[in-house]
Amino acid sequence: MIGLLTATLVALRAATLIDGTGGAPLRNAVVLVEDGRIKAVGVGLPVPTGAEVIDLGGRTLLPGFIDAHVHLAYRTFGDGDWQHANLVMPSAERALLGAAHAQQTLEGGFTTVRVLGTARFEDVALRNAIDAGWLPGPRILAAGVSFGAFGGHCDATGGLAVDALPEGGVERGVADGVDAVREAVRYVVKHGADVVKICATGGVLSPDDLGAQQYTEDEMRAAVETARMLGRRVAAHAHGTEGIKAAVRAGVASIEHGWLLDAEGAALMKQRGTWLVPTLSAIELGERLEKAGQLPPPIAEKVRFVAHRARESCRLAVTAGVLLALGTDAGVITHGTNGHEFSLLAACGLAPMQAIVAGTLGGATLLGREKDVGSITAGKAADLVAVTGDPLLDLGLLEHADFVMKDGRVVVRDSRVLGRSAKGVP
Repeated sequence: MIGLLTATLVALRAATLIDGTGGAPLRNAVVLVEDGRIKAVGVGLPVPTGAEVIDLGGRTLLPGFIDAHVHLAYRTFGDGDWQHANLVMPSAERALLGAAHAQQTLEGGFTTVRVLGTARFEDVALRNAIDAGWLPGPRILAAGVSFGAFGGHCDATGGLAVDALPEGGVERGVADGVDAVREAVRYVVKHGADVVKICATGGVLSPDDLGAQQYTEDEMRAAVETARMLGRRVAAHAHGTEGIKAAVRAGVASIEHGWLLDAEGAALMKQRGTWLVPTLSAIELGERLEKAGQLPPPIAEKVRFVAHRARESCRLAVTAGVLLALGTDAGVITHGTNGHEFSLLAACGLAPMQAIVAGTLGGATLLGREKDVGSITAGKAADLVAVTGDPLLDLGLLEHADFVMKDGRVVVRDSRVLGRSAKGVP
């Protein structure tokens, strides 16, 4: 059995409840859960006869957390020979590794994630297995294969010898020109993608220039228009200043990273309602590895260049009123440690409650799932997390979940994982 299947009707009591909407906390709150959904929320609600009661005591109850940028089916950045792992690890093994990472993520309190790129649709397989109840893990929105320009950040053959792998199209992360981009969107959606991920600019972990724009605005607009016809949104990996602005003008839903954002770009994002997912955990880890001498020289140089700018870009976005959603780039950082991102968001200017909203209802809204998850509201999925203490005074408390429930099923209780836990996973 995956986790503990509770009674049909459950009543949870907590000293404090933060509902994820940004409203004032409730004291001595009761949440009624029935058949995996939230039935009612309030102070002093009567507990129906026969309900199972879960008394969380002095803890704070929150909605299940949402990470809008993860990579479940890859070796963790910095773990051994991570650069070449995908050359020797078959797709089936990556999917199994992703299952272990999914469990770690759920146990950390993250009940919904957006997976922005895998090599061979392993994220789609994970989503389907979790939805079927075969595996424990968060609710997944999958991007499948992310793609961009030939030789760009998404090109899976970038940095390899010319005869190491055959060149390819979207299956290798490449789609050049408007027609190819439209075809690539249709390809990933055909194979199960919930969201489309493109690479607008260079990146840190690829051999290309970090800030160089790699997709034209027309190519990105073609991706957005095609995705929209198919009921999907587009997330754009974008560091470079001009590439960010071109992606925003093209209509993408979110800018991922945005580490070289300028004031004009921030104002444009605010005007267009484009979300920023800053992934500050990733650059923090990059700095730590760079200082320890554990990065290849070209990557270390990029980290030194961009680290301060990444934090300044986040502060600029906060000041401009840009919509922010929590995302960690987990797969760079260790899965299950995603909760540290709340503190990093506060460090770049969000108030503690705003940081919590960024990782709950804000994330749900970016993902288009705000009617089902993201807040403790009657009718939504019973995704709930409890921590000891007041996270409005110390966001670091959100790094350690004492209680986790997803769809009314208890996964962690009194800091104890129910069922088998993935240990020592890379």
